[in-house]
Amino acid sequence: MAPTKSKHRVLVVSSSDKIVDYVNDMLPADEFELTTPAYSAGEAKRMLVSTDADIVIINAPLSDDFGIELAIELSEGTMGVLLVVKNEVYDQTAYKVEDSGVLTLGKPCSRQSFYTTVKLLCALSARLVRMEQKNRSLQEKMTDIRMVNRAKWLLIENMKMTEKDAHYYIEKQAMDTRLTRREVAESIVRTYDN
Repeated sequence: MAPTKSKHRVLVVSSSDKIVDYVNDMLPADEFELTTPAYSAGEAKRMLVSTDADIVIINAPLSDDFGIELAIELSEGTMGVLLVVKNEVYDQTAYKVEDSGVLTLGKPCSRQSFYTTVKLLCALSARLVRMEQKNRSLQEKMTDIRMVNRAKWLLIENMKMTEKDAHYYIEKQAMDTRLTRREVAESIVRTYDN
């Protein structure tokens, strides 16, 4: 049996309830969970401080912003952002936001186009989350390497070890004490770094 997928949390930002109802009708309840809608860019920003969303659908224009600035700002995270605009301004809007990873959809649009675009956003959001996790892991490894190197140089300076001996010392201490190399290195740094 395949594992069950979690529902995608969707925030709709629109000055009218019409698009909120449309999105609610379009997206299957077993795949998507709609949060309380936001009716302005400011309200959306406040809501996202305390509420997580995987996908944000912005129906432009908003009462306090066209929606472009909000879309670009929200695209800096891992959320998939869809900006829905009138067909007359589609080209110029898409041009302004596409480099930020924001998808633009002209309205009116077919049900299939809307659903397909939202599913693309789900895939994009999942990929961004994986990339962010990988980036965090790499950053953590780099921090570990820097700490171990710092500890090695302190051992070289203070204990007159060779680099090879310092490396071996840290490895052996980690195995003997069942600590990570970073934990051993941090202890060395605390001991010798004044």
